[in-house]
Amino acid sequence: MQPTNTLVTDDGVSEIIDYALACGPDDGRRLPYRGALTHTPASEIAAAVLDTGPDVHIPARPAADIWSLGASLFWCWTARRPGVYEDGDDRREKLRALADRRLHALHDVRPWPFPALEELINACMAPVSDRPTAEEIATW
Repeated sequence: MQPTNTLVTDDGVSEIIDYALACGPDDGRRLPYRGALTHTPASEIAAAVLDTGPDVHIPARPAADIWSLGASLFWCWTARRPGVYEDGDDRREKLRALADRRLHALHDVRPWPFPALEELINACMAPVSDRPTAEEIATW
């Protein structure tokens, strides 16, 4: 999940698009998933990318997709990537910041207070055991 995978239609409904790296329930052959866009993989995905070789497929579990949704919303709303690093840093440094959860505090970079959205984003970007499920987000 990344900002470019979200399409807002004329009637204001968001659509998720581009399932090129989507993984189904089987273990069929596919391109190895390596975190895709550097700025939105969950901390556990970033750590796995750093700890494995380039040909190792890293399955993104539902909780990781929830984190990426929160990171995408964070980035879209604040115009800031969630990780604390510089544009010129190499990808490994950026992934290390995400793996270590060195993140901007949302209240420091938000354009204005929006408590309901902030609560949702912070919940999505919580440590893996504290993230809401997709069903909980849909109800939210």
